Amino acid sequence: MTPPPDPLPTTLRSSWQHFLDVYEPHRSELFRYSRYLTRSPWDAEDLTQDALARAFVTLGQLGAAPPNPRAWLLRVATNLWIDRARRMRPEDAPAEAAPVQADPRPTREAAGTLLVRLAPQERAAVVLKDVFDLSLEDIAETLSTTTGAVKAALHRGRGKLADPEVSPTRAPAPGALDAFCAAFNAGDLDALTALLLDSAIVEVVGATTQYGPEAARRTVLYGMLFGVARLVDAERRGGIEPRFIQGARNVAPRVEAREHRGGQVLLHWYSHADGEAVRALTRVRIEEGRVAHLANYFFNPDLIAEVCTELGVPFRSNGHRFWIDGAC
Repeated sequence: MTPPPDPLPTTLRSSWQHFLDVYEPHRSELFRYSRYLTRSPWDAEDLTQDALARAFVTLGQLGAAPPNPRAWLLRVATNLWIDRARRMRPEDAPAEAAPVQADPRPTREAAGTLLVRLAPQERAAVVLKDVFDLSLEDIAETLSTTTGAVKAALHRGRGKLADPEVSPTRAPAPGALDAFCAAFNAGDLDALTALLLDSAIVEVVGATTQYGPEAARRTVLYGMLFGVARLVDAERRGGIEPRFIQGARNVAPRVEAREHRGGQVLLHWYSHADGEAVRALTRVRIEEGRVAHLANYFFNPDLIAEVCTELGVPFRSNGHRFWIDGAC
């Protein structure tokens, strides 16, 4: 006799969607804040996802909802960032330049080039004040400290601002990445699956995570290869808001490897009535000549916009989430 399905995943999914209804309007700002802290669009997306997950879990343990969701999200991200930065060895600290922001205030321009030698709390204080223009009191609440400590951190941090350093050069993409592109563009699901390690982790960041080749094959890999049919029929089938797929055509996407900030990223080109545009990005980690980890960024519009703008390629947004109107 087949046991009844566990209701916990459905309950959690419903709670997650309710959580996003409240906190998703602050997501782009959370990404921007994370971008200044981490100085890398990829690390910023990771911090954004982790902050949302931590906030969701913590919210379930609180007696009452925070009165200011925006400030609370920034606080969660700040605490995560400070904890990680303090554990990080100096040579491991991010060295990529922060995004260029058009702003007349010199301190805001300088904040775009924060060096890794700023202490975590100094960096957070400078960004919150000179980029997001929070009051000293709000910054103190976010950093769980006093206004006097915030003033001191601002003074120290501003004194350390300097020109950005040159990003380190990383090794070029291994041959397995070329094999991945060839299999994807041939629509060969078997070959694509064979490139995964038995212990591979495959995820659509912020949507789903699968463990092992067979689970990845049935879900993420299949969707990456053949999901365009659902994309263009989203108005009827659900899954993504129709406003994001105007002009999309039912043509299999193709991938192209590009160098970005010393590493390799796969651009997913989708066909539209007015030409091709990138709708997703993928990063892979190769071990022993095969894929150990694959991260597909589809519902990550802030990251996609920044990376594609830096590469000078056209792009389209898919919004932030998949579960629209109960679609699954």
